[in-house]
Amino acid sequence: MSRHRAPRKLVALAALLCAPFIVGGASYSNTFDARVLAAHNAERAARGIPPLRWNPELVESAQHWGAYLASTGRFEHAPERHVDPEGENLWAGTRGYYGPEAMVAGWVREKRYYKPGAFPNNSTTGRVADVGHYTQLMWRDTIEVGCALSRGAQEDVLVCRYKNAGNYRGETPF
Repeated sequence: MSRHRAPRKLVALAALLCAPFIVGGASYSNTFDARVLAAHNAERAARGIPPLRWNPELVESAQHWGAYLASTGRFEHAPERHVDPEGENLWAGTRGYYGPEAMVAGWVREKRYYKPGAFPNNSTTGRVADVGHYTQLMWRDTIEVGCALSRGAQEDVLVCRYKNAGNYRGETPF
């Protein structure tokens, strides 16, 4: 079992090192967008799942919803789109305190409750809410992501949108 862990760690390290090339150049590698994308792709690489591509249209969609949440102080998922649905992960935390890697890590920590199987029976706790962000981030059919950070009076709100949407009942996440 231990010999399988080393390659996964190497794949994750390689994804982080290659992030500037994946997202379009070294000058982009220190931006918020590149860091969020690299955090997603490092976790996917650790499981052997292909990397996500950055999608500016998803960024725009995420920005609209994030601005609404930040301005109202609400914290809820956007109404579901029935045509061309997008997956969505939300995060909120103390304004200016967290970096993008820590924000994504909040979703990644849900993997401690993840168990293989058909969605939504993927949680060792029996609650899909304990793994739903993680399964969306890792969803095998998701190929693009776009995220936006909005600042409220006291909190930062991160909204990430995904294509193809994940977390479909009866399907295996990865």
